[in-house]
Amino acid sequence: AIMNSVPANQRGAASGMRGTFFNSGSSLSIGVFFSLMIAGLAAKLPTTMTNGLQAHGVSAEAASAAGQMPPVASLFASFLGFNPIQTILDNLQKLGIRLGSPDLDTLTGKRFFPSLMSDPFHQGLVVVFGAAAGMCLLAAIASLLAGGKYVHQEEPVIGEAAANLAIPEEE
Repeated sequence: AIMNSVPANQRGAASGMRGTFFNSGSSLSIGVFFSLMIAGLAAKLPTTMTNGLQAHGVSAEAASAAGQMPPVASLFASFLGFNPIQTILDNLQKLGIRLGSPDLDTLTGKRFFPSLMSDPFHQGLVVVFGAAAGMCLLAAIASLLAGGKYVHQEEPVIGEAAANLAIPEEE
């Protein structure tokens, strides 16, 4: 639609502008969807982290402090395949927070953190995909309301210029 709506001699510039807006929108969407993912995680991760740590012997004070950690750190740890629980507990202990008697083998194992993150991560994905579906619906409505197909019509050349452009007849 964009390329059809401009004169042929302006289509290069129109293509460049379309590409610029497309790339800008792609970059912006990454930020928007990442922010929505963090918002979805933040809604459920603190409670899940606190309850999961307490279930494995971490004191209520330490589990609550760990639950207040930024969800971004847990998300990146998940992406990188890193279990941050040992680091979190070490930092809490350095701050003087009593840990209780945690089951460190379970907490630092390969299954605890991924299973802990699965529900909050799912919640984040629900938020992100819900927003994406809503945006697609808005785009479909905008497309329907845009009207019919528009094709730029070149203006006919008149007068002397037309005579110069005429194709000579064969003899």
